[in-house]
Amino acid sequence: MIVNADLHIHSRFSGGTSNKMNIELISLKAPKKGIQVMATGDCLHGGWMKEIKTCNVIDDGTFELNGTRFILSTEIESRHRVHHLVYFPSFSVAEDFKERIKSKSKNLESDGRPNVDMNGEELAELARDVDALIGPAHAFTPYTAVYAYYDSLKDCYGDLADYVSFVELGLSADADFADKIQELHRLTFLTNSDCHSPHSVRLAREFNRFEVRDATFDEIKKAILRMGGNKPVLNVGLPPQEGKYHESACSSCYIHYTLEEAQRRRWRCSCGKRIKKGVKDRINERADFKEPQHPDHRPLYVHLIPLAEIITKAVGQRNPFTQTVTKRWHELVSAFGSEINVLLEVNINDIARATAPAITEAIQAFRENKVIIQPGGGGQYGIIELPKEGEILTVSLCPENKQTSLLDY
Repeated sequence: MIVNADLHIHSRFSGGTSNKMNIELISLKAPKKGIQVMATGDCLHGGWMKEIKTCNVIDDGTFELNGTRFILSTEIESRHRVHHLVYFPSFSVAEDFKERIKSKSKNLESDGRPNVDMNGEELAELARDVDALIGPAHAFTPYTAVYAYYDSLKDCYGDLADYVSFVELGLSADADFADKIQELHRLTFLTNSDCHSPHSVRLAREFNRFEVRDATFDEIKKAILRMGGNKPVLNVGLPPQEGKYHESACSSCYIHYTLEEAQRRRWRCSCGKRIKKGVKDRINERADFKEPQHPDHRPLYVHLIPLAEIITKAVGQRNPFTQTVTKRWHELVSAFGSEINVLLEVNINDIARATAPAITEAIQAFRENKVIIQPGGGGQYGIIELPKEGEILTVSLCPENKQTSLLDY
């Protein structure tokens, strides 16, 4: 069977997260996006653990509420502010892991994403000992990421680097960028939302599609490890240019700089503030290849923009949270079952019969790669615009070397 999974979110117990991020609402929102499996996030937090336990038990590592399956996960910040994702096979394993790091953390019960006085190797060793999966979260962002502080997985995870089985790419990178780095070729790439809000522009804005036998932790684990015929068959994410750290830019006034300009200015903007190195420049610094070299197991990567953002552009709204955008979004999702269906699979003629011409044309423009993106940087998201007549396309939503129909996945 094929399942869509978003394997990195946060609960309301994490800092900077919406109070609406409760298990009930997440379970109701996920199917509207087209997601069958969610990672819980924050499962080491006592309050969130209690809430997860209100779900129905499918097996030791799989839980269900309102038709949405959940597997246990957390994000942990180690020394040097590097973030790691951990997936647990059961509550007992998660509780064992929590007990072992208790003496190393001062905020284990006050923040869903705890800080621990441990390095990457120590965390990976502990994950191995309890049979949990571990890998770097948003691996290239200039803050809290493995490649922000280390030049290799070995530098971070030491002798346990080979135990790492996946890398989360983050919003400012995609497979074409990451596969310029040879040490990542053996790893499964994960594309997750890292959302702090249940709104449709955040939840599952990036997701993974897996081929599995069932929507359970064990089957998802096998897919990440590419074992027994299970595997990822699709990565879906924002165009990396939309990510807020894609290009090098000032973290205050957001002026963009080339790598050479930033180096010449010693990473100081003309306004006097710090220029933050962008994901594109960091990857090119670390790259082993000028062009991506995709391993045979790497699935299709599709760039996708949330439906609410597309509708926002089509109807001339300023943001995707207005009543007009919400109404149009619900009309399309109600008509075709989920946002993913609307964006990837429904015939454009059927969409035209269900919504306004401007929205149909906008969806068609995105499907045909007719989008203009002003890249993000310095902490500011990129700006996406529909093209005017004669404008040049600047981003491809489906890589030219993999034009397989999405309906095959």
